[in-house]
Parts: sequence; C-alpha cells; structure tokens
Amino acid sequence: MIKHTLAVLGLGIGLAIPAHAAPAPNIVLMLVDDLGWQDVKCYDIDEPSPMETPHLDALAKRGVLFRDGYSAAPTCSPSRCAIMSGNHPARAQKTHVVGGEPPGAPINATLVTPWYSGRMPENELTLAKILRQHGYATGHTGKWHMAKDHYSFPGPLDQGFDFTSHRIGFDARGVQSGMKNRLQDFATDQPDDPYRLDAEGFPTDPVTTAALEFMETNKAKPFFLYYATWLVHTPIYSRSKPLLEKYCKKLGVDFPTDPGEWTLEGQKNPYYCAMVETLDHYVGQLVEFLETTDDPRNPGHKLIDNTYIFFTSDNGGMEGSYNEVITDNAPLDKGKMSPKEGGVRVPFLVAGPGIPAGKESDVLVNGLDFYPTILSMSGIAKPDGKNLDGADLLPLLTGAVGDPSLVRDQHGKPRAEMVWHYPHGGSTSFQSTIRTGDFKLIRNYETQSGTVPPLELYRLTETKNGKAARVDFEEANNLAGEMPEKAAALNARLTEILGEMKASLPYWNSECKFALPNKEKVPTVTGHKVDGHTVTATFQENGARVVRADVIYAIHPGEKTEEWFRASGTIDNGAVKATLPPEATHAYINLVDENNFLVSHPKSVPAPDKNNTYANAAIPLGGVPNP
Repeated sequence: MIKHTLAVLGLGIGLAIPAHAAPAPNIVLMLVDDLGWQDVKCYDIDEPSPMETPHLDALAKRGVLFRDGYSAAPTCSPSRCAIMSGNHPARAQKTHVVGGEPPGAPINATLVTPWYSGRMPENELTLAKILRQHGYATGHTGKWHMAKDHYSFPGPLDQGFDFTSHRIGFDARGVQSGMKNRLQDFATDQPDDPYRLDAEGFPTDPVTTAALEFMETNKAKPFFLYYATWLVHTPIYSRSKPLLEKYCKKLGVDFPTDPGEWTLEGQKNPYYCAMVETLDHYVGQLVEFLETTDDPRNPGHKLIDNTYIFFTSDNGGMEGSYNEVITDNAPLDKGKMSPKEGGVRVPFLVAGPGIPAGKESDVLVNGLDFYPTILSMSGIAKPDGKNLDGADLLPLLTGAVGDPSLVRDQHGKPRAEMVWHYPHGGSTSFQSTIRTGDFKLIRNYETQSGTVPPLELYRLTETKNGKAARVDFEEANNLAGEMPEKAAALNARLTEILGEMKASLPYWNSECKFALPNKEKVPTVTGHKVDGHTVTATFQENGARVVRADVIYAIHPGEKTEEWFRASGTIDNGAVKATLPPEATHAYINLVDENNFLVSHPKSVPAPDKNNTYANAAIPLGGVPNP
C-alpha cells in the first residue's frame, strides 16, 4: 500500500505507557476541501449522486452519519482555524481566507468588510499542542491554510505538529499539483511516474502516502493524524484517464476534446466525479491500514479497534468557478462562500470504539465540536481558561444518538443554537445566520439596494417525537413576514451571541459615491502625528459620535509576508491615541461612528497593486520589521 518512502521530521517521538494502563486512543481527523453534502453517495436524499463513494459509505456504516452536520464557516481558512483552535470564527476575528489587510472598499460599494486576521495566533493552544503535551505523536499531511498564505508563519510545526508534509519542496498538494493539460498529463503505470497508477487504476497521492507513513512510524504510540487533503478543491481534473472515461460513460457525456471550460449544469462534470471517487479511494487506503495493522499497544487487536475517525468538509460544495460548472448542492441553496445551507451543511461521519455502527442522527453538530470531543475521547481535561465554542459529542456518540440534550456546551448547558458570521461579499453578501431547532434566520447587512430583505426566516425541518422531517432545506419560503415575532426573537439572540464574541460587523462605506442615510454626518480626521511608536490623530465630529477607533498597522510591508494587525485606540476629547509594537512600520487610523460608518485615515487602497500598495498610502512609522 505504501509506495514511497518520505523523509519526515520528528516521527520517532517516544512515549512511555505503563503496562497496566489502558492505551490512549488514536485520532484520525480527515478534513477534505470543498466537498458538497450531496457529493457523497450515503447522503443522497433526492436524485442519486452519480459519484461512487464505497469507502465513505462503509465508514458511515461503521459509525454515525450526521444529517445535520455543519462547517464552522462557509470558507476554508476560518473552518480550519476553528477546528484547530476551538474558537468560533467570529470570536477569533478570522472569518474568511487571507485577511490581515486594512479595511477598504471601492466607491461603488456601500459596505466595507471589517478587518479580520490573516492567521491563527502563534500562541493559540491548538488541539495538536494539547494532544502533544499529553504524549501524542502529532502529524499533519496536506493543506494548512491557517496563516496569511499557504506557507506563511505560523505553520504546522509552529502549532503543535511533530510532522507535516506541508512545506516548500514537498508535493503538498499531492495529486492536486497542477496538470498543465487535463486531457494529456495523465498518470501512467510506469515505475518512475510520481503519480503512478495503482492496481485499481488510481493515482498515487503523496499526501496520502505521507499519512500512511506517519501512522506506520508512530503506531507504537497514541497518534493524532490530521489528514487535510486538497481534494476536491479546484483545479478540477483527474490524473486517471480510465476513471475520467468511466464517468463520461456513466454521465452520458462525450469524452472532452477541449481541456478548457465545462458548462454542463448539475452533477454532470466527469472530472469532478472522478476526483470525488479518487478521494474516496484514499479514505479507503487509510481505513484499510488501520484495519490490517496490528496494534503494538493493544496485543491481539488491530489499530482500528482503538482509533476514532472523523470525516468532514471545510465548507459546502463549490458549485462553479470561472467557466467551470463543478457540482450542484441541490436541494440546498448556494454553495461555498455563502452561509446558506449549501455553503455550510457538509458530510459529517464519526466512528470508533464504543460508537454504535450504522446509526444516523439529526442532532446539530459542527466542526467546532471536534476539539472538545477529541479531548473527551482522549481522557484529557479542558485546560483552565481555554475557550471552546463547540460541544463534547462523546455522550451523544456513545448514548442515544438522536438525543440533542446530550450535546452540552462548555458551561454544561444543552446547546440550543448555532451561529455563522460572514461579513464579506461573495455569492451571498454580508450575512450572519443563526439556526435554532427547526428554524434558521438570515440577517442581511446589505439592505440599501432593496434586493434582499433585512431578515429571512426559514423552517428547515419539523421535529415531532424527536424526529426531524424535512420542510424547507431549499430555504425558499421566507417566513419573516408571517412570523415577525419569531424572526425578531432570533435576530435579538443573534445580536447577543455576536456581541458576546465581539464579532466585527461590516461597516457602511463613507467613501461610497451613492447616497446613504447619515453619510453626511461622518467624522473628519483633521490631522495626525507620530511620536516613536505612538500614533495620535485628531478628528472632528459632524453630527455622528465616534464610538470606536482602531489603528491598523503593518509589519514586513511590501513583502510576500506583509500582514496588517489591529490595535484599539483610546478616544479622548477629539483625539485617538494608540501605542504600537516596535516592529510596526506603517499604520492607518480607522474611526467608526454611531451609524457604523468607517472613516479611514489616510484613505485606504481597496485594490492595491505593485504601484499603489497599502504601505504607500499609509502613515509611515519607521519601525523595524522582525527578521
């Protein structure tokens, strides 16, 4: 099964376990990229999915399949950071990919995305760090994307992993490393082909090979494997020509002659279908290794007998990109980058010792639950002072899997709701949402255009006698007008939760060329001065009170690692003051008035280029960047 030997870092960390002690369980967390809820065969609810996923279907039968499983966010980075940190994206100020830039918007935009972090903090007590503290070997293979870009600091080795495949010089994307031509550069069965086809016709994947090597090397210890494959993210292609031919025949479409666009709507993309089955094959390889490998810590047993397996996606399916129709999340609305159901409802499977086989559950769960659940499975107490926004699922998994009262938050209370916060533009722009029981409320922030209502209320299900019957998964019937009190109550609760997390809301754009209510009242910055690392700005109020002041400062300006951070300023008698770290080199003053308008000084650059960068437009500070 393991076809390549990898040079790995730190795979031989020792752990002494008393002979009389019960062995700590292994943890395998499989997080895939952009896999839709309807792309996995065992999740079919309407039309059958054309994608064949026998190994995922078998994994579902091994444990519990959650019908109401969600990601913590509708995009990649915040979901990954939430899983690894246990902090909700809104609390962590990490609500989208990239980040770490000064807020700004073009003059034709009414809203401004608030500042959000480009990274998970270096000092975060991650799931990997705490497991390593308790004797686990920790390994990561595949995608990271919890920093400014894929290889920015802090990386996996900075965040608690002994080993990572994700480093420059390693084929971190595996089979997702770019094919120059998706109709020519197929894998072969030749020995020197790095993606050599196996006996079943699937290409060898360095990411999966690294995961297998990590488990093999560390099987004498409890191990935590975070398997974060790049599949099924764009670019969309299959390295296996026979598999592509199979799906062309199955879908009833001609084998492509043009490697460019694919515009046939629905689940009709043979490249994507082949990718999903390829992913399924790699899941099968990992499970097969656990099933067939003796457990040195538990004589007479295989590793699978003492391993918990989690499988989910970082967000909902990506339905399309540029000239490519990828998949269809129907009956769910929208997809990746939307807090509607198609963007956050994901496959969610859990199996392991003590978990009943072949069960399904309608209980609400999400990726934030992994951290507390894995601590519970490992017998590790939650560290004092550590915030965990998810819930421990172990009582549910080992008890009555349909009983939501078994899912309790960090304060011991049954979890009553879930919240998503996406203060960004996209396929659905600027929304926060809350789901409580059968209902889901969507709050729209961009209401000036009149194209969307301020509130949308949907009844997704109707629960009777503990069983949820489908009502409006499609989010097609807005009940806010019919049930105004219900909508108002959920909106108030959403405000309360976002307030407790200190979530950043989108701002009105004071530079917008269109008329907006109260725009004429925005404050004016009248001047600034720099004294060492202290920045002071004076302002004049023009009818609206200044309620918040931030200083957005940079380190490494103009470099690939350029990142902007936020510091709170103190407001006193028409002035704002903030003292910044010595490495700060440039800054912007951001004022927010009582009507939630943002005023940036100097005016930030909404779309920087090589000639007009954030730093060029900012206040110079003279700091010295960290090496």
